[in-house]
Amino acid sequence: MLPCGPALSFVRCLVRKKNVSGESLEDSKLCRCLSTVDLIALGVGSTLGAGVYVLAGEVAKSNSGPSIVVSFLIAALASVMAGLCYAEFGARVPKTGSAYLYTYVTVGELWAFITGWNLILSYVIGTSSVARAWSGTFDELLGKQIGHFFSTYFKMNYSGLAEYPDFFAVFLILLLSGLLSFGVKESAWVNKIFTAINILVLLFVMISGFVKGDADNWKISEEYLINLTAITENCSSYENVTSIYGSGGFMPYGFTGTLAGAATCFYAFVGFDCIATTGEEVKNPQKAIPVGIVVSLLVCFMAYFGVSAALTLMMPYYLLDEKSPLPVAFEYVGWGPAKYVVAVGSLCALSTSLLGSIFPMPRVIYAMAKDGLLFKCLAQISSKTKTPLVATLSSGAVAAIMAFLFDLKALVDMMSIGTLLAYSLVATCVLILRYQPSLTYEQPKYSPEKAALAASERESAVSESQINMIQENHFSLQALINPSSLPTEQTATTVNFLVGLLAFLVCGLSVLTTYGIHFIANLEPWSIGLLAVLVASFIVTILLIQRQPQNQQKVAFMVPLLPFLPSFSILVNIYLMVQLSGDTWIRFSFWMALGFLIYFAYGIRHSLEGHRSDGDDDSCSENSGLQEKNPVEEVDEPENANESDQFLAHERTSEC
Repeated sequence: MLPCGPALSFVRCLVRKKNVSGESLEDSKLCRCLSTVDLIALGVGSTLGAGVYVLAGEVAKSNSGPSIVVSFLIAALASVMAGLCYAEFGARVPKTGSAYLYTYVTVGELWAFITGWNLILSYVIGTSSVARAWSGTFDELLGKQIGHFFSTYFKMNYSGLAEYPDFFAVFLILLLSGLLSFGVKESAWVNKIFTAINILVLLFVMISGFVKGDADNWKISEEYLINLTAITENCSSYENVTSIYGSGGFMPYGFTGTLAGAATCFYAFVGFDCIATTGEEVKNPQKAIPVGIVVSLLVCFMAYFGVSAALTLMMPYYLLDEKSPLPVAFEYVGWGPAKYVVAVGSLCALSTSLLGSIFPMPRVIYAMAKDGLLFKCLAQISSKTKTPLVATLSSGAVAAIMAFLFDLKALVDMMSIGTLLAYSLVATCVLILRYQPSLTYEQPKYSPEKAALAASERESAVSESQINMIQENHFSLQALINPSSLPTEQTATTVNFLVGLLAFLVCGLSVLTTYGIHFIANLEPWSIGLLAVLVASFIVTILLIQRQPQNQQKVAFMVPLLPFLPSFSILVNIYLMVQLSGDTWIRFSFWMALGFLIYFAYGIRHSLEGHRSDGDDDSCSENSGLQEKNPVEEVDEPENANESDQFLAHERTSEC
């Protein structure tokens, strides 16, 4: 390889990709003991948290009314787009690391570190906030006696800190961290029990709602709401009174209100990505991970849909209580004692949600430490339990300290940045990866028959590559619109550029529709023109990507409707990121500054991929990730069967 200057070498270090082709799919230090049912329970438990008991009432009263069922449908479709992208990568690269790993093998090291670092932030804040919510819910059942005691004797009067230290939340986090350290199989059993109780409680709520519900609550007239508003606001006359409860009917706040509700409901489906961190702990991961993600999202949608429908049938939407809608609704229909059943379900939901936040956190840390991007001590595996012991206990300790001291309400929005960024990058990686000229994941052991077949494939690959090299000397518009029938380096480079352009256009669209919406509403010529240009460019870019040839290699699960589905997933995720407040982005920048300090001071020098490339080329060269080596170069060493066989290995599973 030609020597490169320091600047170019530094850039190559940032974009080097993780090469998983030499790693055996079943080569794992972790315990392969999880089944598909375990993954579904983990995904449902993590996603179907306490939000199902609170969110439906809040969104129905403020945004959607009875059409909250449509809001959940739209949110579920948007979440499924991200879920399908995760499912394909789970089938392609069944290793620990989730979005961090997927970004590493496709986009490069720097973006992978950013993704992993933000996932850690999301899981730490998620764990701390759910633990405090569990503590608060339990305190409510006891008449707030715990909170009153601690606020009296341990009150903290400092800005940014909690009103009082939450000892109960600390105990919960340390208890579940210890459970996870004890073994993943035992944790899976506990999760399945709590998830089953949660599902049974939600079924009770749905059946109760449809038995005691009244369809007229979906048909409230605008005239009735105007009269109600006049009475509520003590108006002397009903003339010129505008309803504060919308226009009534199924969509009292219009379709815009339903969409606004869908944006909030989208976060109710966050959590399924924890399934993608189990790649080295599940039996048959290439099939179990896609099935687990898709089925868990389907179960969660049915639960949200059923509970929200039951709630709005039991009680008029404008009377719903935003903090505890279900107990108030049961009181409304005369089933007051049912609130205790709801309380049990809520605590079980919080327990599974807490476990779903703690479970993936040490696995992402373990994957990053194993790759050298974080401190090596965090990659230690317990010889007895086969779990990442140091990462589990250290991350649990950090989450416990945050839950103990801090008021997390201001930090919760930072969770959204990490999650949405991960969703966007995974969708981007699917787009890039499917248009690469050739993919390799695993080489089997040497056999003469496969060596002979590989040799003949190399010869044909050499011939094809020589033809492609001749064709790729010239780039033209004709080649963009009518590319070759098979993917080449030129078409792959074209797709990479188009995906980058797509991300830029999506950012522009999101900023314009968020901060310039009043200009668009007033039909300002410049805003309408800019919107038209951005939308047209977005559509043309997607169509140009669609024209490029895809790689024909099949895996257990592949995203349908490429490139449309990942493109719209990117659009939804970036749009929601732009909606977050400026204060959230400022706090996020401090977290990223700390991350970059760790990466450039430690990670870039200790990167495992960096050491591999140094050993091969004596420079920070860009690794091939999942991409096959140039067949012209391979022809020099035909005897090396282990490096030339391009077969997907038959997966083996192992029990602890």
